[in-house]
Amino acid sequence: MTSTTAPSAHLHPTETAPPTAARARSIAGPLTALQVICHLALLAGYGLAVFITLGTLLGTGLGLALIAVGLPLLLGFVYLLYGAAFLETARVEGLYRFGLPTLLPRRSQKPGFKGFLHTVWLQFIDGGTWRAIAHLAIATVLGYVVWTFFTLFVWAVTAAFAPLWGGAVRVFGYTFEAPAGPLAAAIIAVIALAALYGVAMLHGAMSRVIVAPMREAQLAAQAREAAQRAEQATAQAYSAASQRADAIRAGDLERTRIERDLHDGVQPRLVSVGMTLGLAQTKIDSDPDQAKDLVAEAHTSTKAAITELRQLARGIHASVLDDRGLDAALSALAGRSHIPVSLDVRIEGNPGRDEQAAAYFAIAESLTNAAKHSRATECRVTVRSRPDAGVLWARIEDNGMGGARIVPGGGLDGIRTRITALGGDARLDSPHGGPTSLEVSVPCAF
Repeated sequence: MTSTTAPSAHLHPTETAPPTAARARSIAGPLTALQVICHLALLAGYGLAVFITLGTLLGTGLGLALIAVGLPLLLGFVYLLYGAAFLETARVEGLYRFGLPTLLPRRSQKPGFKGFLHTVWLQFIDGGTWRAIAHLAIATVLGYVVWTFFTLFVWAVTAAFAPLWGGAVRVFGYTFEAPAGPLAAAIIAVIALAALYGVAMLHGAMSRVIVAPMREAQLAAQAREAAQRAEQATAQAYSAASQRADAIRAGDLERTRIERDLHDGVQPRLVSVGMTLGLAQTKIDSDPDQAKDLVAEAHTSTKAAITELRQLARGIHASVLDDRGLDAALSALAGRSHIPVSLDVRIEGNPGRDEQAAAYFAIAESLTNAAKHSRATECRVTVRSRPDAGVLWARIEDNGMGGARIVPGGGLDGIRTRITALGGDARLDSPHGGPTSLEVSVPCAF
């Protein structure tokens, strides 16, 4: 069962073409009036049985609810209520063709047993169900009125022909001889028929007031649902566009970082190596000892440049992630850190490659920032996989001086952009005086 609360409409998706007003039956039509009178006559017994059963289930269920035996009875009460409302709505629609959709049971968006209880509650408080039950109750009373006037009509017709077999006519305690008696009985018969017709018209008017507005309410609820779906689609489109923009921006930031590292680190060192080797070449004949020193210096610079290139390549993609997974990659990262790192990694399942890489680089950049700017003496890294929520979660915390802020184009901005590009979330908490903590959550399938 499914979060959210179920809508109040009960219009089945395939029943979206209600009849027009021209197709609705007239309340005053003779055929419809006769049908209504027959319906009401039957409802006198049916409605009484329904309400006796409902009352029994409710009273017994409430009385036994404390020992849990009454809970099935209360459940039966709720769904008998729905069943009676369903039949009543279908009955009214069959008579008058108002264009009422089928009354469908409510459904909760919540999962599990809580969702089941929520479904029962939604069904119990459903306005359409209670409107139909109220209509049934009034129609049941009208059914007894119909039987009263029908009995009076039969009696009056019988009394009107009493003189044919020599009997006197007794009307409301008074005895009349012909022709006054039969005439009075005939008048009473006409009044009884008019009263039956009036009851039929009253039923039709009551149906328009109580049941027919359900259609407008359901159509209004449909419009609200359509608007909500449109808003959700717009939000999803905006989120997808935002993720694409973040992915492009993350790529731009990564390219800028690589260019900066090459320009500020490896490139000057290689230029220095070239100049040193060129100077050594000029000294190799005149001053061999100095030339050897220059070659040694160039060799040292070359090894440093190779180390920087390796670090740069590792910054683009840590190959150990593919070889040994996130836990081993973070262990190697913690071992190279300039400040002590306490590492706690517990990962179940197999998060995706991109998600692990995003978490790895977020942690790596955070440790770099902590070493450069925070004056921290220790750092704690916690990583958890949460398969139930479909999230890979990480928290990086240092005991530095705090005050970190996300600056466009900075390292923290790169972290946030890389995480949000995957649909994740990054939250920074860095009050002045410390500590600084960064939490990242990356959605993934395990």
